[in-house]
Amino acid sequence: MGLKFGSFDSVCSTAALVICPLLGPSGQGIEPNCYSRNVQIGSTLIFQPSTCFVHIVAILMTIIMIYHIRSKYTAVGRKEIVTFFWVYMVIELLAMFLDSGIIPTANSSYPWFAAVYTGFVAAAYCCLLINGFVGFQFAEDGTPLSLWFLRLSCVTIFGISFFVAIATFKSFAGFSPTKTTALFVVYLIWPIFCVATYTLSQLVLVFRTLDDRWPLGDIIFGIAFYTIAQVLLFGFSVTICNAIKHYLDGLFFFTLCVLLSVMMVYKYWDSITREDLEFSVGSKAAVWEVKDPLLTGGGPGADYEEDVMSNYHASSTAGSGAHYGGGGKGAGYAQGGYGNAQRGYPPTSDRY
Repeated sequence: MGLKFGSFDSVCSTAALVICPLLGPSGQGIEPNCYSRNVQIGSTLIFQPSTCFVHIVAILMTIIMIYHIRSKYTAVGRKEIVTFFWVYMVIELLAMFLDSGIIPTANSSYPWFAAVYTGFVAAAYCCLLINGFVGFQFAEDGTPLSLWFLRLSCVTIFGISFFVAIATFKSFAGFSPTKTTALFVVYLIWPIFCVATYTLSQLVLVFRTLDDRWPLGDIIFGIAFYTIAQVLLFGFSVTICNAIKHYLDGLFFFTLCVLLSVMMVYKYWDSITREDLEFSVGSKAAVWEVKDPLLTGGGPGADYEEDVMSNYHASSTAGSGAHYGGGGKGAGYAQGGYGNAQRGYPPTSDRY
């Protein structure tokens, strides 16, 4: 069965997607031809156990990446890119409950959770798309204009995708489980468009703005992992499942490769941003080396010897030389020519 635009029949027959149990004319969903084994823990049947493990790893890795992004206080686009990783972490959390069957497909709440999941997926790609233009500084990063444009755009895409998904699942507003063209665009076409646009924008940014070409490696690896994820899920999922005797399927490798591509997004952003140490506040105390000779001591290891023969503290004769004005005036300062005092400056304690 070939892929047909607007139809999930071929897609769901190959891949066990979250939305597949809610589509199709039978009312029972579209079942994949092959899927990984289930595991029973107590009285709970866990679907896709290996994929759930990858979801947990993805959540932990995302927390680490968010921590490192937030520690770069003055990096360009820090607040914008961290939004993408927060949304990705929410997606992985929802996918863990939906893929594993902890929220059963027969439960009345499953369509709503699946619609929320669909909305967050579309919003994540929207966030990635907008982050692709942050480096061009159309609006200064970190400002309310930049942040609220990003947030409102993501909320708008989330709302549209959520409505399309729940309307398709519940059969209202002209949508139904057999009329899935809009859902097909939101779920499959929109992500490809966002990834392609983000990639092109970053290539332009690297070639026109940066002197370093090493970030191209991060872009290439990210696109490679994302492409492999799509091919393994929609092209070879059944083949993998049959070859490994149902222990794994394409969904496992898809989730793993998407995680690797998201990590490449972080690696790329980290490689093109430099923190301004003058204004950063790190968690570790910085060790600063004093280079000013006036601030260094006069020890044996010092580059400059301390001036121990200062004329302010010396009680030399008038012939020892003047420093401010020359000749006799200098002698007057050196010998304390004001009121026949022992020295002019600094004053001694007996003068008070």
